Amino acid sequence: MEENVSYIDDLTLVKSNHEKQKEDPITFTLRFGLKGLIRNQLTQKNWEKAYNKHDNSLRITTNLNVKVNGRVIDTIKLVRKAIFFWTRNPKIDHRIWVMIVKDENPFYPLEEEEARKLLFDFEKEIEIERKYFKKGKNDIIISVKLSWGKHDFIDKQSIEKELKIEDTELV
Repeated sequence: MEENVSYIDDLTLVKSNHEKQKEDPITFTLRFGLKGLIRNQLTQKNWEKAYNKHDNSLRITTNLNVKVNGRVIDTIKLVRKAIFFWTRNPKIDHRIWVMIVKDENPFYPLEEEEARKLLFDFEKEIEIERKYFKKGKNDIIISVKLSWGKHDFIDKQSIEKELKIEDTELV
């Protein structure tokens, strides 16, 4: 993909290896990354310019729709934030730095690339009750929608991608 557009990359859904009892939900791990323009624009120089213009945070909203055999069984909303702040941390050579809020927990990366990984790389465990599956083959569809507002270094955008896993035997 081009680096002047933002896109969802490496969208995968993997069933957990560990076997549980027959009545327990089936656990999957969903992974994907936000790549391209927005990832490239999240730099210390850009967030310092934004901070100086009182643009102090970037919020990314993720909506996941989980469908099994054509039926929506779960909708999940995730929010991540990059908050730009004045720092006096001796380990950081810049006056304006970033805190990443991921799953309601704050992280203080020491390098730009670490900040990008925390903000733009997603991994989410999804549990699906066995009652939604039929005997034999099943279809699972995960719809991912990411959106963010306009900021000093990036325009407002909403992007979507869908992952279809067909003919999956689970039960």
